[in-house]
Amino acid sequence: MGKKVKKEAESPPKDVFDPLLIESKTPATAVLMLSSPENEVLAKACDALYKFASKGDENKLTLLGLGALEHLYKLLSHEDPIVRRNAVMVFGIMASNHDVKKLLRELDITNSLISQLAPEEDVVVHEFATLCLAHMAVEYTTKVKIFEQGGLEPLIRLLGSPDPDVKKNSVECLYLLVQDFQNRAAVRELNVIPPLLGLLESEYPVIQLLALQTLEVISKDRETRIILGENKGLDFLLNILENNELSDLHIEALAVLGNCLEDVHTLQLIQLTGGIKKLLSFLEISTVPGIQKNAAKAITKAAFDAEIRKILHWEEVEKFLLNLLETNNDEVKVAASQAISAMCGNIDSKSVLGLQGIPQLVQLLSSNNEEVKEAAVTALSNLTTASPRNASVVAEAEGIEPLMNTLNAQRDGAVANAIAVLTNLSLQEPSRVSIQSHGIMCALAGPLRSTNSQVQSKAAFAVAAFGCDADARTELRNAGGLGPLIELLHSKNEEVRRNASWALMICASDELTALELCSLGALDILEEINLSTKRKNKFSEAALEKLLDNNLSQKYSRMGYLSSSNIITNGFYDCGQIKHGKKFLSLEELSKQGLTDRRAIIFINAKPQENVVVEKAQDVSPSLPGTSSREKASSVVSPTEAKQELSGHISKSSTRGKGLRKGKGEKEEEKPKEVINITPQVQEEINVEHSHWLPPPDFILMDYINDASKTILPLTTTREQVVALAQFVADKMGGPVEIEKLHNFSWELQISEIEFELKCNIVPIGKIKRGTFYHRALLFKVIADRMGIGCSLVRGKYNRAWNEVKLVEDSPKGLLLPPQDLG
Repeated sequence: MGKKVKKEAESPPKDVFDPLLIESKTPATAVLMLSSPENEVLAKACDALYKFASKGDENKLTLLGLGALEHLYKLLSHEDPIVRRNAVMVFGIMASNHDVKKLLRELDITNSLISQLAPEEDVVVHEFATLCLAHMAVEYTTKVKIFEQGGLEPLIRLLGSPDPDVKKNSVECLYLLVQDFQNRAAVRELNVIPPLLGLLESEYPVIQLLALQTLEVISKDRETRIILGENKGLDFLLNILENNELSDLHIEALAVLGNCLEDVHTLQLIQLTGGIKKLLSFLEISTVPGIQKNAAKAITKAAFDAEIRKILHWEEVEKFLLNLLETNNDEVKVAASQAISAMCGNIDSKSVLGLQGIPQLVQLLSSNNEEVKEAAVTALSNLTTASPRNASVVAEAEGIEPLMNTLNAQRDGAVANAIAVLTNLSLQEPSRVSIQSHGIMCALAGPLRSTNSQVQSKAAFAVAAFGCDADARTELRNAGGLGPLIELLHSKNEEVRRNASWALMICASDELTALELCSLGALDILEEINLSTKRKNKFSEAALEKLLDNNLSQKYSRMGYLSSSNIITNGFYDCGQIKHGKKFLSLEELSKQGLTDRRAIIFINAKPQENVVVEKAQDVSPSLPGTSSREKASSVVSPTEAKQELSGHISKSSTRGKGLRKGKGEKEEEKPKEVINITPQVQEEINVEHSHWLPPPDFILMDYINDASKTILPLTTTREQVVALAQFVADKMGGPVEIEKLHNFSWELQISEIEFELKCNIVPIGKIKRGTFYHRALLFKVIADRMGIGCSLVRGKYNRAWNEVKLVEDSPKGLLLPPQDLG
């Protein structure tokens, strides 16, 4: 054999660069290498950038500034799998930075990342692609894109990946995605429950935790809960609770169970397998605040259904909730109080919780934690509603004072519910007296000014509840609460308007309060409301009627009508019909106007001087000009008015009008129906010390009343009394006047002379000796009211006015039946 000749090494092609090793320590060089056409260079550059970005956020921002992401984005579709893998790794590690995520959204990278989730891709690609998607899924628009670009299905498939990092990233991404209800429905259709339950058996706690958190979110939908039950998910959850080694998962497992308990069917399944007893026994021994809180929240959710409340009551869930109130954790106390509120829907639970829980809840009202205070008072509100027994327990637990203090709480919910509890307690007289002694009306003045509609509504309702007491109304008036109450009539909230109207109706039960309400504009607002078919309500109509009934001067001026129940008292004045929208002036304001060319103001004051008690000298104003010192007595403006026919006879001239013509056998005229007073009280004349301007007494009117009483009351029949009173009034007002001679009856001249004498437009009715229709009708009602003869007063046109009396046809011999109003 010949000698072997050594083969010469092949020389490299002439167009290929000799291998060049480059050592670089700057990221800019690596970024430049991303533009290389060589796969090996690209792969190494990506690997170097991955390691650089892993060192911290500053490096990520450096790469962002160098434009690395734009180059890397192009590499996601590179044909070389190693280049693609390394590029995805860089994206996965950099996506945790906020500024990076912003640019990734602009590059619309989600579609490229989703394509990397294909089954044939490397597991490392799956890991970092899901990691990048998980970082980006925090933002809503990215969730929408992932959904629209079909990312849910591959993410659910990867829950079964053999790599734990892929599982972790995929389930975390799904957890973020299902926060949106649209994605919850989609994952349900993609059968996400079985793989999620499978993750509960993972050896990695973080995966189990994320799976439970995802189940908690999607189990808020009833359809998902059904699927969860069909896949024995409840057993998985109960097994976790029974396993002490999995105590770190108990809180989340309870959260999922809490959602499941909202369905009666699911709860019954748990009950049949003894699951509820296991659950409660587990909860009773647990001292972990998070577990206790979630358990109470689960009960709260479940207790919204009546059937579920029954089941929970049978399982004695009340004991557990009462125990939670004694814990030292505020969040647990809040959750327990909320659960108690929810369980109050069951009457048996309400009884058990009230007897044993109210003292504990009352103590919580003194908590420094506003959330605890609100939850406790809300529970008390639910416990005492429609439960006199529980209301008594609150009073026995000395709860009134802390409830009053809660009216100053910072949270509107606490204030509203504290008012509700106090209102519930007001139904019992001892509690009512105690609450009023604590100054409830003064305390309500603040809540009435609240901007929260719930607080406004409750406060107005409470005013209606406590306003039946005269002292309470005075307290509210002195505390400046009437103004804010009237303002609530402007509310856009129907309940607020209704309760405010109700409160005004109650407050208008006494004349002083009614007068102040009118002076503050309540009448105008109520009239405006009642003109609207959408805004008016029965209470607004009743409030208007009640205000007018206790301010008869204004009622007669506005409505032109007084019924037999509207008793004219001292201080009443007739200033004529007021135009709509024009302010109704008080007698004091009118007295300051001096002489005018307008019609005289007729006022009534038959209160003797000896009955006047003046407390302060400065309260006494000078009497009307032209009055003697003897006439300087007082009375106060009160609200009522009257009407009578010109002729005092029941004659042809009177029957042509509308007044006393109604007698035996005649048809009754229809008049506006009176609103029934909810809290009827006898209207009393106002004490003089409350008045600022004091009109003088009308001694002539006093004599009229005394004379009429002596001569008319002894008569045996109502008809005789009415006829005699009509004759009496006619005689005092210039006698009967024939219609043909009416133009010669110069009553205006005599009225003008009285005004000139008094230097004032306000004329006592006793001074009028020549009176026309409306003078006589008013005098007739004034005297009739004092004598107990029921009659109405109606204003007509052209200075006409008349009285209406219904006469009883027959009365037993010797028995005088009262007349009846034609209303």
